[in-house]
Amino acid sequence: MNTSQIRSAFLVAALAGTLLALPQSTLAAGSGARIAGATAQPQQDSSTAGNDAASKLNKKQFQNVKVTVDNGIATLTGTVDLYEYKMDADKRVHHAKGVTAVRNEMQVAGPSVSDQELQSKLLEKLQYDRVGYGNLFNAISLNVQNGVVTLGGHARTDVDKDSALALVATYPGVKDVVDEISVDPVSPMDDRIRMEVARSVYGFPSLNKYAIDPAKPIRIAVQNGNVELYGMVDSEADKDAANLRANAVPGVFSVKNYLQVANQGTEKSQN
Repeated sequence: MNTSQIRSAFLVAALAGTLLALPQSTLAAGSGARIAGATAQPQQDSSTAGNDAASKLNKKQFQNVKVTVDNGIATLTGTVDLYEYKMDADKRVHHAKGVTAVRNEMQVAGPSVSDQELQSKLLEKLQYDRVGYGNLFNAISLNVQNGVVTLGGHARTDVDKDSALALVATYPGVKDVVDEISVDPVSPMDDRIRMEVARSVYGFPSLNKYAIDPAKPIRIAVQNGNVELYGMVDSEADKDAANLRANAVPGVFSVKNYLQVANQGTEKSQN
């Protein structure tokens, strides 16, 4: 062993001896300090995330909302006046630094509106929604129970669907919104069938009266060549005529006739 190797071995032995000579309490204290430091960082992160989340809700409509953050999960509690505000708060907090998920436990306070009134008012608004944008190709159903609005049926595009959801979310008295709307497939063939079915139905003398009021047309939904008819007509004869006219269009695979005859009642409103 040369001189350099002897010197290195001596230094290693001296260092080992020094470590062994240190009191166990010192080592424990050092270990404890490291553990404390490891747990302090997440607490600091939660505090920062909580502050940032709270700053996202610095608006008048969120004055009764409280947000807490624990391990990246933000919990929203309190009340807002509109369902729209509940969803807006959720979106805002999702963008806060350090927030990875949101638990939305807020309640919609606002005015108390009967289900019957909500059903009537929202149906009227949905009927006129997207007028001038091919709304006769939207067949969106509406049901209200204990302030919870369920939207179903068919929308021609995602824009039509989003418009209906936004309309309902901003109406006073709505406590929650359940989205069950299906967006019809994008297809040049279906687009052609929609137009040809509309021409065939509304071009028939006894049926063209349903084009007068843009809120109450015979609605036409198409999915992969399969046609569905919705809306309200005056008689069984008109319902049967619409069915025959739709079936006569080339390329139509099937027709489901959900048209309702006036004064016969319905369980669910369809705009």
